[in-house]
Amino acid sequence: MNREKEIYKVTLVGSAGNVALLTFKFIAGILGHSSAMIADAVHSLSDFITDVIVLIFVKISSKPQDASHDYGHGKFETIASFVIGLALVAAATGIIVSGSLKLVDWLGGGQLQAPGKLALWAALFSILVKEALFHYTAYKGKTLNSQAVVANAWHHRSDALSSIGTTIGIAGAIFLGNRWTVLDPLASVVVGLILVKVAVGLLKTSISELTECSLPQETEQEIEEIIKSTAGVTEPHNLRTRHIGNRNAIEVHVRMDGNLSLHEAHERTVAIEQKLKERFGDDTHITIHMEPEK
Repeated sequence: MNREKEIYKVTLVGSAGNVALLTFKFIAGILGHSSAMIADAVHSLSDFITDVIVLIFVKISSKPQDASHDYGHGKFETIASFVIGLALVAAATGIIVSGSLKLVDWLGGGQLQAPGKLALWAALFSILVKEALFHYTAYKGKTLNSQAVVANAWHHRSDALSSIGTTIGIAGAIFLGNRWTVLDPLASVVVGLILVKVAVGLLKTSISELTECSLPQETEQEIEEIIKSTAGVTEPHNLRTRHIGNRNAIEVHVRMDGNLSLHEAHERTVAIEQKLKERFGDDTHITIHMEPEK
């Protein structure tokens, strides 16, 4: 099965889980009178929306290079990760505002209704399902070298973490008495803050790639060592690197004996390319400029 189909498969599995959970959570939140559970349901809804985003953008990013995109369409996968981050920020903002308004009402003397046990069971079930989806999706994302799939995995993990906070808040509101019903909206605010932290991490990574951030320094040092290991090639310099979706792009200048024939010089650059592709993948974009030794 090719990469695109594998990404579709893992995303559809997550989508099925999200649809089932968001339906169950909304019902449990409404019937169980739990603002924390409704907030958790909104989080699952945002998960489902990001699944749709991944399916759309991965389809585009898998297209080969064409006249208008000489380097392919890999950046669309990075855009998908960025959109997922924005979706998380939007979901988090709504959750924090809703929970904060209930807290203000409680501080003003308002009475909050204690949540029902159905909401508690829904929270516990959500933890199990979401943690399983996280491990499955993260494994597939790393295997497929897909930033969008890995980002989606962390969306599952953030939902599992938020469900833990939801569970604590609902359980406290149920078992500690009416004085502690405030734990339910308080838990929803904590859920929102967790989402903000996850979203900032996703946005930071996506923005770095969209603004042509270089590969890590240790990776660039490894590239230089690989080049130096090729016989007759010296002084790699003017190294430029970046991500193009799930691919790496490497541009570098090297020095060789100026008396070499064009054929011999070409063979040495091919040897460098083969070594780099063995290390970083066959889809790595490599440009090597040859210069005579001084």
